[in-house]
Amino acid sequence: MNAASMNALLAEHPFFDGIPPQYLDLIASAASEARYERRELIFHEGDEASVFHVMRRGKVAIEIFTPDRGPVAIETINTGEVLGWSWLIEPHRWHFDAQAIEPTEVIAIDAGKIRESMAADSALSNELLRRFVPIIVGRLQATRMQLLDLYHVDT
Repeated sequence: MNAASMNALLAEHPFFDGIPPQYLDLIASAASEARYERRELIFHEGDEASVFHVMRRGKVAIEIFTPDRGPVAIETINTGEVLGWSWLIEPHRWHFDAQAIEPTEVIAIDAGKIRESMAADSALSNELLRRFVPIIVGRLQATRMQLLDLYHVDT
């Protein structure tokens, strides 16, 4: 896919709504398409977080492993959402597993290239952090609620 086509795909995604064009160009230059089949592992807790994914189509389960129950889904990521925030925070390792629930198409964005650009451009860093912080908070809240349910804690 050429850069203009990738740029157009990203521009249509809700996560990038209103992002300055120069940042969209930069992100598009670090992006490629990827597809995952049903039950395919996208990333595994503890592995290097080298990409993040912009969901185009499909569903992905974010999972934690518990000794008693094995993998437990804490959240489902759908079309129009973003998958992966661990690339932002050192040591850049995944905090969860992610598995495709159904055939899933994503735009995979090279996190290393984006981190380098963020280090050189504080405005880009602020722009992306402003967009990712709500995702991080949402995932942590979903984890908290799932753990309360797992351990039968009344709130």
